[in-house]
Amino acid sequence: MHSSDILFQPIKIGDLELPNRIVMASLSRARTGNPELIPIALQAEYYRQRASAGLILSEGTWPSEEAIGALHVPGLFTEAQAEGWKRVTEAVHAAGGRIFVQLGHCGAASHPDLHGGRLPLAPSSVSLEQPVFTPEGFKTSPVPQAMTLDDIERTVADYARATRLARQAGFDGVELHGIVGYLIPEFLNETFNLREDRYGGSIENRARFALEVLDAMIGEWSAGRVGLKLSPGVGLGKLQPTAQTLPTYQYLVSQVAKRKIAYLQLYHPAGDLGATPVEALAGGTAAYFRQFYDGVIMANGALTQASARALLEAGDADLVSFGAPYIANPDLVERFQHGLALAQADEETYYQGGERGYTDYPRAQR
Repeated sequence: MHSSDILFQPIKIGDLELPNRIVMASLSRARTGNPELIPIALQAEYYRQRASAGLILSEGTWPSEEAIGALHVPGLFTEAQAEGWKRVTEAVHAAGGRIFVQLGHCGAASHPDLHGGRLPLAPSSVSLEQPVFTPEGFKTSPVPQAMTLDDIERTVADYARATRLARQAGFDGVELHGIVGYLIPEFLNETFNLREDRYGGSIENRARFALEVLDAMIGEWSAGRVGLKLSPGVGLGKLQPTAQTLPTYQYLVSQVAKRKIAYLQLYHPAGDLGATPVEALAGGTAAYFRQFYDGVIMANGALTQASARALLEAGDADLVSFGAPYIANPDLVERFQHGLALAQADEETYYQGGERGYTDYPRAQR
């Protein structure tokens, strides 16, 4: 018998059955402290502990060396990395869970110190002026190198290869990271994409890269095993929403809808959007884009149990994802089910340390 609480009702995405609507959102935890960027046993335990989520979304994962923009974050561009991830997926599946890997490229939000002295690649030579955590501490991202058409073609192929490796590693699907100010939002934003070829200028051209990557990922698996995460209301560094942001994302979302992917995840910012170019999103990013998207929508962004339930009941979203609450509450689903208080996380261990602040948070006693 299904719960009367919509949070705990099952749902199907693609051909995958989820037992509830609660998703663990992607969270970078910087525990992959080896030069090969291979997931370690500790990460398998971390994800296993959280397997009661309807779906787990992995930490952002590099589809290529060129994608790297932070320390101690895993990759999925080598056979060895796929083998490391297999340990994670097997642990999650043994605990009854489901897990997608999130694949993301940092674009201009990187630094030569992470690329052997080479400039990071981006749509155009425009700096984000964003702090980047390098082996020598925080440094400001430089003016990147504008991608050639060959660079773009190779990058699309990198996402396809990473999707192929994800299948090999036993993931249930893949999510394309298209949020904040990384590579895909850089292509979409007309102040950072100054290209004069088929990837720049018009809205259709600026959306071309994202759709080509999505199509390459679908081609390696199936539409029902691919998700996409977007954040039209959020910026990074000097990349911020403009008057063209909403028309650009409306076009992109309408094109994504035709592809019948597993879900579209939409991140809603915590701040006040009034008097911004995207103030139309003030009532909720998922609610706004529902008119352009008839598939499964996942809402994300500072949700509580009550606000998440309200989104589902209103029909503005079909799934709800939680990030920070999952850090200290591996049993978040059970805590919600039984009305138990949430534990608070130690922010000092978000991006450093081993098991402390990572796999040592206890389950609630009841």
